[in-house]
Amino acid sequence: MNGMQSAAVWLVIILSVIGANLPFVTQRLFGIWSLKSGKNLAIRLAELTGFYFLMGAVGLLLEARAGQIAPQGWEFYAITGALFLTLAFPGFVWRYLYKRNG
Repeated sequence: MNGMQSAAVWLVIILSVIGANLPFVTQRLFGIWSLKSGKNLAIRLAELTGFYFLMGAVGLLLEARAGQIAPQGWEFYAITGALFLTLAFPGFVWRYLYKRNG
């Protein structure tokens, strides 16, 4: 793996960590639009799904720039989905499980 491919991999990983946690650390939809009623868990999970597909598109774009796109089966999507949920765990803990004083 050359330096450019390595940088692309790290870019996708860093963007995925940010994208997986953003639904839980902000009240704005996709970090942009303010919601009057706030966000409940269902909206946060829908937003998390949207970020998963957005990060997949970024990865696909970078893979296409590097060369031929490798075909993927359902196993790839099951593993990357589980990884994305794992990356979202710190934000979920901060939003729903961390006890704040006051």
